[in-house]
Amino acid sequence: MNGILLVNKPNGFTSHDVVYYIKKKFNFKKVGHTGTLDPFADGLLIILINNATKLAYLFDSLDKEYQGEILFGKEYDTNDTTGNVTHEKDANFDLTKLKLAIEKITPSYLQIPPDYSAVKKDGIKAYQKAREGKPLNLKAREVYIYNFEIINFEKSLTFKTKVSKGTYIRSIARDLGHSLNTYGSLHKLTRTKINDYHLNEATNLEDLTLDKLISDREIFKNYPKIKFNDYISRLIANGTHLDNRNTDIQKNFIATNQLDEYLAYYEYINQKYIPKYFFKKDLNENN
Repeated sequence: MNGILLVNKPNGFTSHDVVYYIKKKFNFKKVGHTGTLDPFADGLLIILINNATKLAYLFDSLDKEYQGEILFGKEYDTNDTTGNVTHEKDANFDLTKLKLAIEKITPSYLQIPPDYSAVKKDGIKAYQKAREGKPLNLKAREVYIYNFEIINFEKSLTFKTKVSKGTYIRSIARDLGHSLNTYGSLHKLTRTKINDYHLNEATNLEDLTLDKLISDREIFKNYPKIKFNDYISRLIANGTHLDNRNTDIQKNFIATNQLDEYLAYYEYINQKYIPKYFFKKDLNENN
């Protein structure tokens, strides 16, 4: 079995906890995840199974959507309310000022990742140094906030947002607080969507069954498919690169044989077609 599981990660679980749980429950040989969710957050987590762990890079770059709640007036060392309070300041602003602060981060801005994050500098993860009381001086990087919608604003801000790869919602909370001359920290977070995969399609951990698995073939169902003769199919199975003598499609595609069996996923790179993923024949393999 090779493919993905859409999991509704519960609050209190790390993403690694979910991987371990699934690997042990189904005795899969390889299990991975895409897009870490913090332990205090819940929502959609895409789990990669067996051969499909090689597809992690395809999911890492996808846009994500969230709903959450930000509290103002206190700063925490983790930028969320699970950490230790480091500063306090009255939050005296109205809805108009909040909207202006949101405008400053949309559609993009330079964001510094949280000190407690898995971002690496010189091979060292930021959270490791933060725990030692020696936070790294992380560099700002451009992130895209495609939309940031206010759902409710009274003492706290309830919101939903769509963001690009590498965006930290905890950093958004921190930066909105600073822009409003106070402090902001993330209090709740639910990931609701990753590209076209929605939380409504996800399953709770305790309810997971093997029939919930989305096969690797299903993942690529919307890609163009090119059928090759037996000779080229054998070359593809051996990892052969293709070029314009084989096809002129000039986009990523699925190579199939004369029986319409999936052979490999090819990406169009520098005017050549490079095999990035090979499909296993045995769909019943689960170890």
